[in-house]
Amino acid sequence: MKAAGIILLVIGLIGIIVFGYQAIQDSESFNLLGVDVAVSKADWTPLIISGAMLMLGLIITFLKRK
Repeated sequence: MKAAGIILLVIGLIGIIVFGYQAIQDSESFNLLGVDVAVSKADWTPLIISGAMLMLGLIITFLKRK
């Protein structure tokens, strides 16, 4: 179980890094009345799923058997 937790943890961490960077890059900015406005067009679903995998991996890794 600990190995599966570590694998989920690593996959979740890599997913957060990759999809987080992609979400940051998927924004557009425009000028409105002299103010620079940024609008994000990112799909946040992969980032949320990666975060859930990371949390599940942490829970499984540090869960103690009784």
